[in-house]
Amino acid sequence: MSASPDVTEPGGDIKALAAGGRTNFFGFLIRLAARLPFLFIAGRIYGADALGRFALATITIEFAAQLATLGLKRGLAQQLARTSSPHVHVVWDGMLVGMAGSAVAATVLIFLPGLMFPNSQINGLDWLLPLTIFGWVGSDIALAALAYRGDIGATVKARAIVEPWTISIGAALLAFYSHRDGLILAYVLSTIAALIASIVPLMRSYGWPSGWRPEPLHLARIALRNLPLAGADAIEWGSRRLDIYILGRFFLPDIVGIYYVAQQVASLPQKLKTSFDPILGPVITQNLEEGNKLAVARQVRQVGFWIIAAQLGIALALGIPGKAVMGLVGPSFVTGTAALAFLLAAEAIAATAAVSEAALIYVARLRNLLISCAMIVVQIVVSIALIYVIRDFMPEYQAMDLPAPGPGGFGNDPVSAAGVAIGLMVALAFASVLKARLLSRLLGGRVSGWRWALVPATAAALVVGAVATLLPEWLELGLGVPLILAAYGVVVWYRGFGHEDRELFRMRKKDGDEPVAAKA
Repeated sequence: MSASPDVTEPGGDIKALAAGGRTNFFGFLIRLAARLPFLFIAGRIYGADALGRFALATITIEFAAQLATLGLKRGLAQQLARTSSPHVHVVWDGMLVGMAGSAVAATVLIFLPGLMFPNSQINGLDWLLPLTIFGWVGSDIALAALAYRGDIGATVKARAIVEPWTISIGAALLAFYSHRDGLILAYVLSTIAALIASIVPLMRSYGWPSGWRPEPLHLARIALRNLPLAGADAIEWGSRRLDIYILGRFFLPDIVGIYYVAQQVASLPQKLKTSFDPILGPVITQNLEEGNKLAVARQVRQVGFWIIAAQLGIALALGIPGKAVMGLVGPSFVTGTAALAFLLAAEAIAATAAVSEAALIYVARLRNLLISCAMIVVQIVVSIALIYVIRDFMPEYQAMDLPAPGPGGFGNDPVSAAGVAIGLMVALAFASVLKARLLSRLLGGRVSGWRWALVPATAAALVVGAVATLLPEWLELGLGVPLILAAYGVVVWYRGFGHEDRELFRMRKKDGDEPVAAKA
């Protein structure tokens, strides 16, 4: 194994962050290559209605899994850094806590299946879905433990190769078995595959927990200590899925399915932020243990710029030819283009809040949680208000005898559904401002990753994109998207990148290829 960059050396923290980001960035590209076929298969073979039911059910499952993990996805690194106990015992303590949380979450959803399917009936194998919570929680905790030891490759394999390709291939093959249950079964298979791909490297790295005995009181303390972190994790994750659930309460499944495709495309840039999570946590916790707050501010600022720059470029490349992108999934999905544009803007705006939270969860857990809760309230209020505003004040709707609100009450109107995307964008902007200001005050240094070089880069992409939209659709995607990215990237490289930024692209043969783990 090659040596990792030492964060105690000058510039070592940035090298460590760049090395971890590089590894997971390639995982992001692989995940992109697998996720798009799934959307194509689901849209073309199963249709918007089945995809909408699937979306509502799976976001409920994954939200429950976030809660059941009890913050251990990010909190495990801190526990391993501070403990004197064998690390393998700490990991299995965390795994047991996660399984207990999973049992509670799965039981609730089994007895309240309407939470998963608010606008449709339960049928077929739908009742199996809550059992997948155990798989997601076990996989998350295992990958967090591996990331602490610098094994980012395990996350890439499990989440960027095994899980998305299993669901894509499974959905294609199971369509011959059942159009009703095919997506659900493919999802179950992908969960099992991801769990296996996480547990196997965990056992290789940590070994069997010889001599481990569960300690109920210690486990209860772990759960209690991680509640603020679990809440922040669930809210940050849930804010990107709450819009789907709001739609499910007001619109029919086909509108939810169209919006889900737009969300999945728009959330691809957001995966770039998670590329840095496994390494950013250990690097931040080590510097906080040493009392080096300015170094943490520098790390947040640096990673923040990388993520903002990447997300903005991808948002422009996918948003400008938005109709062509949505049309790939099917002609009926083109109506979600407006939602796609607002969702892409929301992801770029959210970068500052997401990176700031990576440090806030360690220095101000409760205040970070309060801001996240306020963000959710803003999102709900603005989203629902805009649904009614668009419905009641746009001229084309005033002459219609629209039904009362409720599950499916707004029918299949994609225009008012775009109000939910705007609500998400407003809420994320609110959170970005508050979290960046709070973290800056606590660390005594600037944390925002914004740089003015992004303005001319955006302008260059818009000019190239305007020309690309004049081309036939296949050329708009095949040639236009790479040209938009190239125009944007060239300006950012020469106008916005400094020496430290280029660490992200500097490959090493002997060192720096693996992220650092926090000191035990």
